[in-house]
Amino acid sequence: MEAISFAADLFLHLGDYLGKIIELFGPFTYVVLFGVIFAETGLVVTPFLPGDSLLFIVGAFSGTGHLNVFASYVILLTAAILGDSVNYWLGKKIGPKVFSKENSRIFNKAYLEKTREFYAKYGSKTIIIARFVPIVRTFAPFVAGIGKMDYKTFLTYNVVGAFIWVTSLLFAGYFFGNQPIIKNNFETAIFAIIGISLLPMVFEFVRHKMMKKKTHEHDDTTDYSEIKETFKKEKLT
Repeated sequence: MEAISFAADLFLHLGDYLGKIIELFGPFTYVVLFGVIFAETGLVVTPFLPGDSLLFIVGAFSGTGHLNVFASYVILLTAAILGDSVNYWLGKKIGPKVFSKENSRIFNKAYLEKTREFYAKYGSKTIIIARFVPIVRTFAPFVAGIGKMDYKTFLTYNVVGAFIWVTSLLFAGYFFGNQPIIKNNFETAIFAIIGISLLPMVFEFVRHKMMKKKTHEHDDTTDYSEIKETFKKEKLT
């Protein structure tokens, strides 16, 4: 419960936290930002960290001169690319061991199943689309590693997805984050960003539940063989 409470407070007051970090760490703030985005995209144990909202707020702080927009852009783009790459290799090396254990708060097989469904529907483009879908964003490269997706293919979509994700949200914050209507309703704007980014996952969840009721098959878990079969069927290996 404490972790949930902290995560909620972090999202609600992300701007305040970033302001304090800049005040305390100065130029080392970029190291902190790199670490957050790297962990959010690269480690399946930290899907709760801010991603979309952080990029937007960093852009807004860059617009006021508190951060350098070009330094922020290069550092966060690098973190996003490296994060997904590390996550891919973690999935390839330790992913199969995940299925030898029961569900946990970290390795919830329902998350893996939702991500597998994205691959079945969107193929390699999942790597790009998932950038804008919380939780799936963290698990997509991990599942790509489990399914042994061709790394060159993965890397191409990884770079393209990171470029679109970081560029769109960071510069949206840079150009619009300090407009009076946004600045005076900053929390509402952050909620809107989070809400919009969650819509695809909510839609897929509702669709999956409706399909499950109609067919009375498949629960919210998956196994190693299903992921391998999905990747083989979609010719992703």
